[in-house]
Amino acid sequence: MKLEKADKPTFYFIGVTTGRSSIMRVFPKWAEHLGLGDCPIKGIDCKWHDEPEVYRQVVSFLKNDELSLGALVTTHKLDLLAVCRDLFDELGPDARLLGEISCISKDNGKLIGHAKDPVTSGLSLEAFVPPGYWKQSHARMCLLGAGGSSLALTTYLMKTKDPADLPSKVYVTNRSTPRLEQMRRIHEQINPGMEVEYIHCPRPQDNDRVVNSLEPGSVVVNATGLGKDAPGSPITGAAVFPANGMAWEFNYRGDLVFLDQANAQKQQRNLHVEDGWTYFIHGWTRVIAEVFHIEIPTAGPAFDELSAIAAEVR
Repeated sequence: MKLEKADKPTFYFIGVTTGRSSIMRVFPKWAEHLGLGDCPIKGIDCKWHDEPEVYRQVVSFLKNDELSLGALVTTHKLDLLAVCRDLFDELGPDARLLGEISCISKDNGKLIGHAKDPVTSGLSLEAFVPPGYWKQSHARMCLLGAGGSSLALTTYLMKTKDPADLPSKVYVTNRSTPRLEQMRRIHEQINPGMEVEYIHCPRPQDNDRVVNSLEPGSVVVNATGLGKDAPGSPITGAAVFPANGMAWEFNYRGDLVFLDQANAQKQQRNLHVEDGWTYFIHGWTRVIAEVFHIEIPTAGPAFDELSAIAAEVR
């Protein structure tokens, strides 16, 4: 990996296939609109579950390079912090709780790690789920994947939502058990009483059985990274989405097989199908606000203007 000393203030994107992201076209437009000056964005691609020394090299570079301002982290949020915790001078409260970071910033010479996803996933969920939906419908939620994004969304539900307006039950599935066990331990610290079932689903067919059991109105979320960071979907074509329910694909780009599967049943099952574009907007604007120490609204005309700028170059 070649990390070159920045010759001007520079913002970074740590991911897997960063060059394919719309942010490479969106950020220059946003930077101009927000008055950030001549500040490029550069991608740093790491392999999925990369070697510890790779993550340490990246974080050490950001820490020590004066003009490298900070970064958004995707895919590697858990793995990076697990091996680089000692390199950070401070961690935000959610970063300490969840053991992940999605944002790296600097303040008065200190390197700070933040977990922004509880905020951004919550904002994105509320953008399409009507107020009072859970209380009125008694619907359930199925999170396919127990990585950082699922942990963040459940953290939002448990720490922020009115306990009277939560899913009647949440299912979390994962191909391996360690992430499920880690999530359970964290939930034990913050859960106000929402029922959660952690299910080991090593095969897509196992996820099918969970999805097929859901009550009408339930929400199914692809939080696995499959369809963007790796090909495929966590379910097969035999999965049947809940009638009058919602399907949320966390990603907005890539093969997005899960999104295609949901759209194929949209009319027959009366589904609301959501991709990850709104999540993308909230995720990036929260990190930009932190790294550049500026205020960016999460709603209203100023936020709508940033959304419109992004949509023009999507």
